[in-house]
Amino acid sequence: MKYFLIAGEASGDLHGSNLIKEIKKKDPNATIYCYGGDLMQKEGGILLKHYKKMAYMGFLSVLLHLPQILKNVIDCLCELSHRTPDCLILIDYSGFNLRIAKYAKKKFHLPVFYYIAPKVWAWNEGRIKSLREYVDKILCILPFEEEYFNQRGCRATYVGNPVVDAVEQYKTENTPNLHDFIKEHEFNENGSIVAILCGSRKTEIKANLPMMLKATEHLNYYKRIIAIAPGIEKEFYSSFVQDRNVYLLKGETYRLLQHSAIAIVTSGTATLETALFNVPQVCCYAVKGGKLVYKFYEWMLKVKYISLVNLILDKPAIKELISCLFTTESLKREVNRLLFKPAYTDEMKANYTLLKEKLGEKGASERVAQGIVEMLFSIKGGK
Repeated sequence: MKYFLIAGEASGDLHGSNLIKEIKKKDPNATIYCYGGDLMQKEGGILLKHYKKMAYMGFLSVLLHLPQILKNVIDCLCELSHRTPDCLILIDYSGFNLRIAKYAKKKFHLPVFYYIAPKVWAWNEGRIKSLREYVDKILCILPFEEEYFNQRGCRATYVGNPVVDAVEQYKTENTPNLHDFIKEHEFNENGSIVAILCGSRKTEIKANLPMMLKATEHLNYYKRIIAIAPGIEKEFYSSFVQDRNVYLLKGETYRLLQHSAIAIVTSGTATLETALFNVPQVCCYAVKGGKLVYKFYEWMLKVKYISLVNLILDKPAIKELISCLFTTESLKREVNRLLFKPAYTDEMKANYTLLKEKLGEKGASERVAQGIVEMLFSIKGGK
């Protein structure tokens, strides 16, 4: 069979690479074309366009690069016509992928699968119509999504969460050794570790990191370690760091979490990863504009929470400090609770146990591959 995968970001490249690996196990003769990255190519995908030529984030960036974005859409449709795949697999990246889904279904009559669906339950619910009309199967990675999509006329199945796979694999392959970790990086030997995960984009880091550092400057006895995001140079962080007890760590976020007492985390997948490592945390997200902007986001977003931990559990299991609620003083108070109130962190860890039960067992990529390959062979008759 011939498969065509589209991932437009670094995270999609990672999930796509794991999916390619599993597809090849189920279908050894598979030919896999992809819009993605180095990881997908490494697993045997025929890379047609790198995601770095497609990743435009934010309204202004999209507006400025509109001609290139339209060219990318046209190029992709030409590739679909030329490569004649047996199916299309979309991974996240909804702005681009929903456009492609429409043409793939209407013009090429392809089976379309969506792995890691658009978060329409949070905002812009109008995209449901496109998912209902142009996607044959949504492969959900959040437990509540299956019911949400099916109630709205889509065809959806929860397959597990790939973050569970990644964390479980890391834990299996890496035994914690705090002494070696400290010695290898020449960290101060005194005190526990406070992990700081301040976002994956420069705009997020600029907004969040200064307040995170200011709120923790009283922790003289602790090691504050900042996880450097993929694709961002170490020098960018250095301008924010003045204290000798603040360290920078690149490419070892899971190892950092494995040895941390607490974590200060910008909302996103990192909150889920932190929970799976059983690390007490606070979720922060700075938004410029004060209370007015905060109220606008409250109105625009259709959810009560922004962290994946709270969204999945449907309760405030971890503290969220968002927009005007995120101040130096509010974060300092929460950090002190995490460090010095054992009953508070015990309750948080109990909620982490519930979270793991809801997420289910590892094997998301395998289940996605199994479902797609079986459906294709039933449609195509084993060609």
